[in-house]
Amino acid sequence: MSALAALAHLACIGGIGPPAYRFMGAGERVARAAERGNRTLTLATLGIAAVLALWALFALSAAGLVAQLPLTRWVLLAVSAVYLARALAFPCLRSAFPGNSRTFWWVSSGICLIVGALHASGLARVWSSL
Repeated sequence: MSALAALAHLACIGGIGPPAYRFMGAGERVARAAERGNRTLTLATLGIAAVLALWALFALSAAGLVAQLPLTRWVLLAVSAVYLARALAFPCLRSAFPGNSRTFWWVSSGICLIVGALHASGLARVWSSL
């Protein structure tokens, strides 16, 4: 799921561009910045995609699908906490990003809640083997 989120962020930069930002509810101000080729927006989106891809790599490591990475259990504990905190903190975050739609906040927070719960559940299952 983190890998899919990373790809969704990359789609906003790549061929889809501003319509992807609009579709994902990032707001008109963000979409217009993308239309202008705003480098800060591009770098921020790339940064988010990179972090999400790294989180996916650690999840794959815990699942035994790639080589064991150092500190996997602690990284995934932090990842689970970040997803869950993001899901629960959206009422406080909304004022910092006024251009984002209500739908964006509810959908993205719901996704973060589900992904965080799945990460925590999976981590609990493999904790002793990491």
